[in-house]
Order: sequence, then structure tokens, then C-alpha cells
Amino acid sequence: MKITFYGQNSLLLEIDDCHVLVDPFISENPLSKDRIDINTIKADYILLTHAHQDHILDAEAIAKNNDAVIVSNYEIAMHYQEKGFEVHPMNHGGVWDFEFGKVKYVNAIHTSSFPDGSYGGQPGGFVIQGEHKNIYIAGDTALTMDMKLIPLFTRLDLAILPIGDNFTMGVDDAILASDFVECDKVLGVHYDTFGYIEIDHDEAKRKFFEKDKDLMLLDIGESITV
Repeated sequence: MKITFYGQNSLLLEIDDCHVLVDPFISENPLSKDRIDINTIKADYILLTHAHQDHILDAEAIAKNNDAVIVSNYEIAMHYQEKGFEVHPMNHGGVWDFEFGKVKYVNAIHTSSFPDGSYGGQPGGFVIQGEHKNIYIAGDTALTMDMKLIPLFTRLDLAILPIGDNFTMGVDDAILASDFVECDKVLGVHYDTFGYIEIDHDEAKRKFFEKDKDLMLLDIGESITV
């Protein structure tokens, strides 16, 4: 499983020849807009954790370019279905076997509304099992005891956690979250994009290291293989 970071919470997963894009906010992200051309992104599926603009901005354009299936909560899925997109609605606790692997939609503590203020359902995260690797994409969330349920579902190889604070967990809570999900290998997301969520990279890595954990902070367009 190859994971490429496009900034904020935007990720491209390459699983079994499937391209799965998560929360595409690229074309107006000040860190990525001059570095990533959304017209070159291949996506078979687009997973959306919630309806905020910094997670859905480029979903329509990329879905149109690729005839991609949009996967999200029921309200977000119906929003895009009404616009003519192919969708797969999910809700909390549900599991579905996609061609790229098994996906479970799990709880997140945050808000969710479209840029026009309309209701975007309840936010969530995704646990994905594919290519014999298991990852947790938390989306935007506070630390929650519900994370302790995830190891009952699967043993994780990677936890993708927000670390920017202010709108989501910060570094200290993300360390606790990694304890809750029983995964010491963490990919940090949702940081540096705006002034509210700028972090000290060295300090963040040090804090994880002191807890015998590995925090990865990728450059825009950089990839890792799980």
C-alpha cells in the first residue's frame, strides 16, 4: 500500500491497482496549490471524512475527471448523488467490502457542514484493510475513548492522525490516540496549512520519540509504503 500526502488531510492510497483519494483539498491549499495539479490525479474512489471545505474542495472536479465513486456518510453521499455523481453512502459502525479492501466507518468528534452552511451529516473516520495492511484515517477529530474500539476490529499497521491542534487533536492528544488504537507508527496530518495549526516539527517528532513512537511528517507529494 502506497500513501502519498497532498497536504492538510489529502491523501492518495494505491491499493491493489486501485487509487483511493481521501479529503481532496489541494487547489486552494496554500501549501499544495502550486505543487500539485489536480487534473493529473487518478482516483477510482474518493473518501470524504466530513463536509468542511478543507476536505471536499476538489472532490467534484477530481470525481468528474475520473468517474470516481464518492464514499462518505449518508448526507454527504446524497449531496453528491443529487449532483449526478456515483456514490456509496456509509454510516458509523458500518463495514463494506470494496474492490480495494474492507472499509469500516468509525466515530469522530468534530463538526460537519458544507461551505454554504448546509448540514453535512456526522463526521467520521475510516479503518481500511487492504493488501494485508490495515490503516486508520481519523479525519478531523478530538481524542475520543471510541478509538479504543478500533483494535477490537483490526490490528493497525499505521494510524493517520490530525496533530495541528485548535480544530482537532494536537500532538499530545495524538500520542494518547496512538495508545488507544494500539499503533505506534503515526502519519501526521492537518497541520501547517493555516496559522491556527502551525506546529514545531522537531518538537512533535521528539515528543513521539520519547514515547517510543514514530511520527512521520511528509512533504507535499511525498509518499511512503506501508
